[in-house]
Amino acid sequence: MDRLSKEARSRNMSKIRSKDTKPELFLRKALHREGFRFRLNDTKLPGKPDIVLKKYRAAIFINGCFWHGHLGCPKSKIPETNREFWTNKIHGNMERDAKNILALQNAGWRVLVVWTCAFGNKDLSEQTVQKTIEWLKSGKESGEIANERSLSRAAKICTSEE
Repeated sequence: MDRLSKEARSRNMSKIRSKDTKPELFLRKALHREGFRFRLNDTKLPGKPDIVLKKYRAAIFINGCFWHGHLGCPKSKIPETNREFWTNKIHGNMERDAKNILALQNAGWRVLVVWTCAFGNKDLSEQTVQKTIEWLKSGKESGEIANERSLSRAAKICTSEE
Protein backbone atom coordinates (compact mmCIF):
# COMPACT_ATOMS: atom_id res chain seq x y z
CA MET A 1 0.00 0.00 0.00
CA ASP A 2 1.28 3.46 -0.91
CA ARG A 3 1.94 5.80 2.00
CA LEU A 4 0.72 8.79 -0.04
CA SER A 5 -2.71 9.59 -1.42
CA LYS A 6 -3.22 9.35 -5.19
CA GLU A 7 -3.18 13.16 -5.43
CA ALA A 8 0.03 13.51 -3.40
CA ARG A 9 1.74 10.74 -5.40
CA SER A 10 0.65 12.38 -8.66
CA ARG A 11 2.01 15.74 -7.47
CA ASN A 12 5.37 14.12 -6.55
CA MET A 13 5.66 12.27 -9.86
CA SER A 14 4.82 15.39 -11.89
CA LYS A 15 7.86 17.17 -10.39
CA ILE A 16 10.34 14.59 -11.69
CA ARG A 17 12.33 16.10 -14.55
CA SER A 18 13.22 14.31 -17.76
CA LYS A 19 15.79 16.90 -18.87
CA ASP A 20 18.24 19.14 -17.01
CA THR A 21 18.43 16.87 -13.97
CA LYS A 22 21.10 17.56 -11.33
CA PRO A 23 23.38 14.75 -12.60
CA GLU A 24 23.05 16.04 -16.19
CA LEU A 25 23.83 19.60 -15.19
CA PHE A 26 26.80 18.50 -13.08
CA LEU A 27 28.34 16.44 -15.89
CA ARG A 28 27.66 19.09 -18.55
CA LYS A 29 29.25 21.86 -16.48
CA ALA A 30 32.28 19.71 -15.68
CA LEU A 31 32.79 18.67 -19.31
CA HIS A 32 32.44 22.27 -20.48
CA ARG A 33 34.93 23.41 -17.83
CA GLU A 34 37.39 20.82 -19.21
CA GLY A 35 37.02 22.24 -22.72
CA PHE A 36 34.56 19.76 -24.24
CA ARG A 37 31.92 21.24 -26.52
CA PHE A 38 28.68 19.42 -27.17
CA ARG A 39 25.04 19.53 -28.17
CA LEU A 40 22.11 18.62 -25.94
CA ASN A 41 19.26 16.23 -26.71
CA ASP A 42 19.94 16.01 -30.45
CA THR A 43 16.57 15.09 -31.97
CA LYS A 44 18.25 13.81 -35.16
CA LEU A 45 19.81 10.90 -33.26
CA PRO A 46 17.96 7.82 -31.96
CA GLY A 47 16.93 8.25 -28.32
CA LYS A 48 17.85 11.98 -28.24
CA PRO A 49 21.09 11.48 -26.25
CA ASP A 50 21.55 13.86 -23.31
CA ILE A 51 25.00 14.93 -24.52
CA VAL A 52 26.36 14.63 -28.07
CA LEU A 53 30.03 15.27 -28.84
CA LYS A 54 30.35 15.26 -32.64
CA LYS A 55 34.14 15.66 -32.51
CA TYR A 56 34.38 12.34 -30.67
CA ARG A 57 31.38 10.83 -32.48
CA ALA A 58 30.06 10.09 -28.98
CA ALA A 59 26.58 10.09 -27.44
CA ILE A 60 26.11 10.10 -23.68
CA PHE A 61 22.92 9.07 -21.90
CA ILE A 62 22.50 9.97 -18.23
CA ASN A 63 19.92 7.42 -17.11
CA GLY A 64 17.92 7.40 -13.91
CA CYS A 65 18.41 4.06 -12.19
CA PHE A 66 14.70 3.67 -11.40
CA TRP A 67 13.26 4.82 -14.74
CA HIS A 68 15.68 2.85 -16.91
CA GLY A 69 15.85 -0.33 -14.82
CA HIS A 70 19.50 -0.31 -13.72
CA LEU A 71 19.97 -3.99 -12.96
CA GLY A 72 21.52 -4.70 -9.58
CA CYS A 73 21.13 -1.12 -8.33
CA PRO A 74 19.21 -0.59 -5.09
CA LYS A 75 17.64 2.55 -6.60
CA SER A 76 15.89 0.53 -9.31
CA LYS A 77 13.47 -1.36 -7.06
CA ILE A 78 9.96 -1.81 -8.53
CA PRO A 79 7.31 -0.24 -6.25
CA GLU A 80 4.95 -2.56 -4.41
CA THR A 81 1.85 -0.65 -5.52
CA ASN A 82 0.70 -0.90 -9.13
CA ARG A 83 3.51 -3.41 -9.71
CA GLU A 84 2.33 -4.62 -13.13
CA PHE A 85 2.21 -1.05 -14.50
CA TRP A 86 5.72 -0.23 -13.26
CA THR A 87 7.18 -3.52 -14.48
CA ASN A 88 5.76 -2.94 -17.98
CA LYS A 89 6.82 0.73 -17.96
CA ILE A 90 10.42 0.07 -16.92
CA HIS A 91 10.87 -2.98 -19.17
CA GLY A 92 9.53 -0.89 -22.07
CA ASN A 93 12.09 1.81 -21.27
CA MET A 94 14.87 -0.80 -21.14
CA GLU A 95 13.86 -2.25 -24.52
CA ARG A 96 13.69 1.22 -26.08
CA ASP A 97 17.12 2.12 -24.62
CA ALA A 98 18.68 -1.04 -26.06
CA LYS A 99 17.12 -0.37 -29.47
CA ASN A 100 18.36 3.26 -29.49
CA ILE A 101 21.89 2.30 -28.42
CA LEU A 102 22.08 -0.34 -31.15
CA ALA A 103 20.80 2.15 -33.76
CA LEU A 104 23.43 4.70 -32.68
CA GLN A 105 26.22 2.12 -32.82
CA ASN A 106 25.06 0.90 -36.24
CA ALA A 107 25.25 4.53 -37.42
CA GLY A 108 28.87 4.71 -36.23
CA TRP A 109 28.35 6.49 -32.90
CA ARG A 110 30.09 5.56 -29.66
CA VAL A 111 27.66 5.32 -26.72
CA LEU A 112 28.21 5.85 -22.99
CA VAL A 113 25.51 5.26 -20.37
CA VAL A 114 26.08 7.07 -17.08
CA TRP A 115 23.74 5.93 -14.30
CA THR A 116 22.54 8.46 -11.73
CA CYS A 117 23.84 6.28 -8.89
CA ALA A 118 27.31 7.35 -10.09
CA PHE A 119 26.58 10.85 -8.73
CA GLY A 120 26.03 9.97 -5.05
CA ASN A 121 28.30 12.62 -3.49
CA LYS A 122 30.89 15.19 -4.60
CA ASP A 123 33.84 12.75 -4.68
CA LEU A 124 31.83 10.11 -6.52
CA SER A 125 30.55 12.75 -8.97
CA GLU A 126 34.10 13.96 -9.67
CA GLN A 127 35.20 10.35 -10.28
CA THR A 128 32.30 9.97 -12.70
CA VAL A 129 33.44 13.05 -14.61
CA GLN A 130 37.00 11.68 -14.82
CA LYS A 131 35.76 8.27 -16.00
CA THR A 132 33.62 10.01 -18.64
CA ILE A 133 36.60 12.01 -19.90
CA GLU A 134 38.78 8.88 -19.96
CA TRP A 135 36.10 7.06 -21.97
CA LEU A 136 35.80 9.95 -24.44
CA LYS A 137 39.55 10.01 -25.03
CA SER A 138 39.87 6.21 -25.15
CA GLY A 139 37.98 5.71 -28.39
CA LYS A 140 36.08 2.73 -26.90
CA GLU A 141 32.89 1.93 -28.76
CA SER A 142 30.63 1.73 -25.70
CA GLY A 143 30.74 2.05 -21.95
CA GLU A 144 28.76 2.26 -18.75
CA ILE A 145 29.51 4.16 -15.55
CA ALA A 146 27.78 3.31 -12.28
CA ASN A 147 28.43 3.42 -8.55
CA GLU A 148 30.28 0.11 -8.18
CA ARG A 149 29.99 0.16 -4.38
CA SER A 150 26.20 0.31 -4.38
CA LEU A 151 26.07 -2.42 -7.05
CA SER A 152 28.37 -4.73 -5.10
CA ARG A 153 26.42 -4.01 -1.91
CA ALA A 154 23.18 -4.87 -3.73
CA ALA A 155 24.73 -8.10 -5.03
CA LYS A 156 25.74 -9.08 -1.49
CA ILE A 157 22.19 -8.39 -0.24
CA CYS A 158 20.68 -10.48 -3.06
CA THR A 159 22.98 -13.45 -2.46
CA SER A 160 22.45 -13.39 1.31
CA GLU A 161 18.64 -13.47 0.87
CA GLU A 162 18.69 -16.56 -1.37
